[in-house]
Amino acid sequence: MLDPQLLRHQLEEVTEKLAQRGFIVDQTRLAKLEANRKQCQVETQELQSERNRSAKAIGKAKAAGQEITALLESVSQMGEQLKARETQLEAIQTELNDILMGMPNIPHETVPIGRKEEDNLEVRRWGTPKTFDFFHKDHVDLGGDLGLLDFKTATKITGARFSLMFGGLARLHRALIQFMLDLHTEEHGYIEVNVPYMVNADSLRGTGQLPKFAEDLFHIAEQDYYLIPTAEVPLSNIARDMILKADELPAKFVSHTPCFRSEAGSYGKDVRGMIRQHQFEKVELVQLVKPNDSYPALEELTGQAEKVLQRLELPYRVVNLCTGDIGFSAAKTYDIEVWLPGQQKYREISSCSNFEAFQARRLKARWRNPDTKKPELLHTLNGSGLAVGRTLVAIMENYQDEGGRIAIPKILQKYMGGQTHLEK
Repeated sequence: MLDPQLLRHQLEEVTEKLAQRGFIVDQTRLAKLEANRKQCQVETQELQSERNRSAKAIGKAKAAGQEITALLESVSQMGEQLKARETQLEAIQTELNDILMGMPNIPHETVPIGRKEEDNLEVRRWGTPKTFDFFHKDHVDLGGDLGLLDFKTATKITGARFSLMFGGLARLHRALIQFMLDLHTEEHGYIEVNVPYMVNADSLRGTGQLPKFAEDLFHIAEQDYYLIPTAEVPLSNIARDMILKADELPAKFVSHTPCFRSEAGSYGKDVRGMIRQHQFEKVELVQLVKPNDSYPALEELTGQAEKVLQRLELPYRVVNLCTGDIGFSAAKTYDIEVWLPGQQKYREISSCSNFEAFQARRLKARWRNPDTKKPELLHTLNGSGLAVGRTLVAIMENYQDEGGRIAIPKILQKYMGGQTHLEK
């Protein structure tokens, strides 16, 4: 959530910045609400002061043995007026908060201005896209021909956008998870956390999925829980309503979880294969840092996600998302896109974002600044390190041979009992 002070004192600037994201601020409505809030707050404070003065006058009159009936009646009337003003102020503040909850974050100055994916700015590439001297397949045909990947049966069991993996492919999927967790905990300094896969609405409001993206979530109405769309939600909420000590920062958490998304609005997109499913798995990285450290932390976190692809020897590129393509809560996002021979293009495999204080303000996640001795808002960051299913797809397509076998990357062979290939 944006700082309300920005809307009170820098409304024109906020409007201009959010317009770069394609978000239109209703300045007239905000200005009117803010004027009403100020007036109502002044009247409320005046009534509170007057009631306090009258209460003291009643005390003095009692002590002097004077008649206080008129004073009591006046205080009673002021109480009713004060209650009405407080109710009015609360209603205005609720409306302002509702507007704030629907407003996206302000993009950082280094975010390129643009409206669509084509306006994103490529930052760097690593590796060379693989070429084949034979007819290469995509992961759907590779997995189907090997008898290791089955979409038809999964659709029978559940529905569209689900899959079954068997044998060596299921083990390779598990090996990827173990490799990623080992890398991030042993080399990158993250604490592994096993988190709930269901969260309450407050947790989703804290990270920005609610109220705006309710249709993208799977809601369990009976208990009023939601299946997590990403481990970012439970990991970031560890700090909700907390004040961390300076020496506890940065706090770096990693978690492997299934993720559940309804993919509302994605009808017709990536219907083939494992690229866009309702259930998938990720290894997620979350950092809680001091505000001055958040942009160096974003570079670090992105590099840590890249390291997974480098160790797997998978070609990729990093792009700085434009203002029209960054997520609702993000101030800046790098997408890491891996090369998929089956599609002959780079596809997103990780988004690494700095949310600045946007999530922390919703979460009331703070740290105590030793210089000021006062609590201040944290900055939060997250990134996939990596999306496991898409990494598996990239391995299948980049490591295939002419006979339809899939070579296992050297770094993963120790997790596969020394196995070097997946074959029928």
